[in-house]
Amino acid sequence: MELSKMSRAELEAFKNEAQAKYDEYKARGLSLNMARGKPSAEQLDLTEGLLTTVVKSSDCIADDGTDCRNYGVVDGLPEAKALFAPMLNVTNDQLILGGSSSLNMMYDTIAKFLLFGVNKDAKPWKDQGRLKWLCPCPGYDRHFLVTESFGFEMINIPMNADGPDMDMIEKLAAQDESIKGVWCVPMYGNPTGITFSDEVVKRFANMKTKADDFRIFWDNAYCVHHLSDDHDVLLDLLAECEKAGNPDRAIEFASTSKISYAGAGVAMMASSKANIDYIKSLLTVQTIGPDKINQLRHVKFFKNFEGLKEHMKKHQALLAPRFAAVLDGLDKEIAPYGIGSWTKPNGGYFISFNAMNGCAKRIVELCKEAGVVLTGAGATFPYKKDPDDSNIRIAPSYPPVDELKLAVEIFTTAVKLASAEKLLNS
Repeated sequence: MELSKMSRAELEAFKNEAQAKYDEYKARGLSLNMARGKPSAEQLDLTEGLLTTVVKSSDCIADDGTDCRNYGVVDGLPEAKALFAPMLNVTNDQLILGGSSSLNMMYDTIAKFLLFGVNKDAKPWKDQGRLKWLCPCPGYDRHFLVTESFGFEMINIPMNADGPDMDMIEKLAAQDESIKGVWCVPMYGNPTGITFSDEVVKRFANMKTKADDFRIFWDNAYCVHHLSDDHDVLLDLLAECEKAGNPDRAIEFASTSKISYAGAGVAMMASSKANIDYIKSLLTVQTIGPDKINQLRHVKFFKNFEGLKEHMKKHQALLAPRFAAVLDGLDKEIAPYGIGSWTKPNGGYFISFNAMNGCAKRIVELCKEAGVVLTGAGATFPYKKDPDDSNIRIAPSYPPVDELKLAVEIFTTAVKLASAEKLLNS
């Protein structure tokens, strides 16, 4: 029976049963973590061979004779670009390769636009008064921290089943010149798992914007992170922007942080050749070059994009059972009571759970006290303020499956307890 249909006596009995079960878990002194989308040790072990692809000086010479131990090649090795360009469906001259963090590239790009403008003829954002940024949510907490740290006023945009509310985005962007950009995780979104529909991608490419220097930050972090062979397909935004006559509107980001090593991967950004040439001109002042030896390691290990895709099937084999463990637990323990809803993603790293309004903070608190760490309630919204106190991001990737099943048991018990408390107090 759904909790909302129970009598007060039935609800009291349900709560007492959940409390007793919760107290048992709490007494065990557990320490389980579902807070962040970290690759498991098993996933990291898949790339062990990366460490031995470059072992001596002669291994450090690139195809064109470049000595990767030395300075230079500020935008990345050509053979590394050839490896990663198909991942984003771009040409080598549309791509810049950096260090291990795409988030760093995003932060750095916004800083450049603030200081110097989006191109050599544009007015720097810092000289344009109060600035705003569109934030589809629930979304990626670190995106929001970036724009918050730079002083942007962040505007919540609701998420639909096929992507963000484009009616709202189009209306706001068309009438307000102070809106300079939008965050997007378009494939297997963080935390929703949603892949944007073709219509949403086309509307992004074609929409009218009051600001000539409006930019879409397209964080395509999970573009090869599928959980099944029948995977989602995302329309190419850069190609659609070119067709729409807005070739410079979008900047796409990705990395190998969850493909090879989270702490020693290769980050990348792609855009129009004009945008890339401009960013590169600023980059030549900022750095003498990235870690080319690491880029060469990746080339030697994966060899080509087909090799990278085959490697990702090994990740799929490790991640799919973890997602299944969480989803099975939610279907069994929560669905019959009507006290939550959740996404069932076809890829990526997260499951987005929506509790009854007003319950998310309490659920996270209960889990923490019982030894299960989750991402903080509210983190998936700008300023960490979930207006409904409902959304919780679940990250199944890191714990072993047995630990994950136990963590889900505790989580579902906390959901039951918090929901019963809410209904009894309403």
